[in-house]
Amino acid sequence: MQSPMSEAVIAGADGKELTALPVPDSFPAAVVREADQSMFQNMSDKDVRKSLFVEQVPMPELAPDEALIAVMASAINYNTVWTAMFEPLPTFQFLKQMAKRGGWEARHDLPYHIVGSDASGVIVRTGSSVRKWKVGDHIVVSPAYVDEQDPDTHRDGMLGEGQKAWGFETNFGGLAHYAVVRASQLMPKPAALTWEEAAANPLCASTAYRMLVGERGARMKQGDVVLVWGATGGLGSYAVQLVLNGGGIPVGVVNSEAKAEVLRSLGCEAVINRETLQDGDPTLLERPDGWKKMGKEIRALVGEDPHIVFEHVGRETFAASVFLARRGGTVITCGSSTGYEHVYDNRYLWMRLKRIVGSHGANLHEQCEVNRLFALGRLVPALSRTYALDEVGAAARSVQTNQHIGKVGVLCLAPRPGLGVTDPRVRERIGERRLTAFRE
Repeated sequence: MQSPMSEAVIAGADGKELTALPVPDSFPAAVVREADQSMFQNMSDKDVRKSLFVEQVPMPELAPDEALIAVMASAINYNTVWTAMFEPLPTFQFLKQMAKRGGWEARHDLPYHIVGSDASGVIVRTGSSVRKWKVGDHIVVSPAYVDEQDPDTHRDGMLGEGQKAWGFETNFGGLAHYAVVRASQLMPKPAALTWEEAAANPLCASTAYRMLVGERGARMKQGDVVLVWGATGGLGSYAVQLVLNGGGIPVGVVNSEAKAEVLRSLGCEAVINRETLQDGDPTLLERPDGWKKMGKEIRALVGEDPHIVFEHVGRETFAASVFLARRGGTVITCGSSTGYEHVYDNRYLWMRLKRIVGSHGANLHEQCEVNRLFALGRLVPALSRTYALDEVGAAARSVQTNQHIGKVGVLCLAPRPGLGVTDPRVRERIGERRLTAFRE
C-alpha cells in the first residue's frame, strides 16, 4: 500500500498539495547488505540476483542543501553491478570513509546501501538553503555528488577531492521510491520524455559527452574517425549519437547482428561484429594478430585508422585500443568492465605519439549541456527494456551478463511505462520511431 505522499505524486499533485502532505517514515529501496560482503568469496559466478534486495528502509533526514525526490524511474548502471558483486571492493568502505567527515555525511554509514546512480522524479521536499528548485518540480538527477566548498570543484566539479558517484560512493541512491540528492545534482526533466526514458540518460550520456565533446576529453572534431567499443551498450549508444551529431565517423563494435542493425538504424554505417571477426576465438582481440585483423577491417570500412578510441571495456580491449589508434591519436577511457589491470605494448604509445586520457563522469555544466540535447531531441534515449523495482535483481543481472542493449530502466513509483510526458507536441516532432529505437 502506497503512502499518501506517494499516491499524490503518482496522481500528479502540484507543489502546494505535496507540501501539505507528510513525508512517509519509510519506503521501499533496492539495497545490498553489509552482512553479505563475503557471500561471493571463491565463487566464479557472482550472481547479483542473490545480493540485491528490495526492502523497507527508514526515511533519512534532509540536509539544508539537499532535496528529497519521489523517484518515478531509475536505471541500471555497471556501478550497481559492481556494488552488488562487492567488487573491486565493497562499497560500504566508501560509506564509512564518507561518514568520517562527520556532520550530515555521517548518515550514509548504514548496514545497507541504497544503490542507483540515475533517477527521474518529483521534488517533494527541499532543504532550507535550496534556492532554485521547489516542491513539485519534475527533475532528473546528475550522478556527480560534489563538495561545493572545495576550491578544485570550482575549476572542474570532477576534480574536487569530495567528488563522489551518487548511489555508488554515497547512500540513498535512485533505485528506490525516494532518494536524497544535493541541489547541485538537479536538472529539469526533458518534457518530451517519459519518466523511464528520462531516467536512462544522465550518467552514461554525460560521461560520453565529456569523453568526446568536452574540453577535458578527446576533443573530437568534424571528420574524426571514432572507434566505439560496445557501441549499443549504455555508454556506446550515446557515444555513437554524439559522434554523428558532431560530424565524426563512428565505427561501432558490437557482438551480434541484431545489435549491428540497431546501430545502422541510428545512422552508424561502419559496424564491426566481434562475433564474426573473432570466428569462435574469444581471445583474438587480446593478441597482435587480432589487432591487425581489426585494423584491416576498420580501414576497409572507413579508409583510415581511428583518431579516437572510445574505451570503457578495459582489460580485454585496452591493448587493442592502444594499437588501433592512429599515429598521434587518442585513447579516451572511463572504465574497465572486464578488469582494471591493463597490459599493452607501450611502443605503440610512445613511438607513435599517442595519448591515453582518463575521464570520469561529468561536471554539472556538461550534464546540463547533455540534458539540453535530450530536450531538443538531438539525442534520444538508449532505453531498451524496463523492469519493476521488485525485479531489480533480474535487471542488474541482464547488465552483468551483457544480455542487454542500451540502458535498462527500472520503474520505481511510476505505475507503468509511458507516463510523464508533459509536452506531447515536442515528442511528436522528435518522433516515436527515434525515441524507441532501442526498445525490444
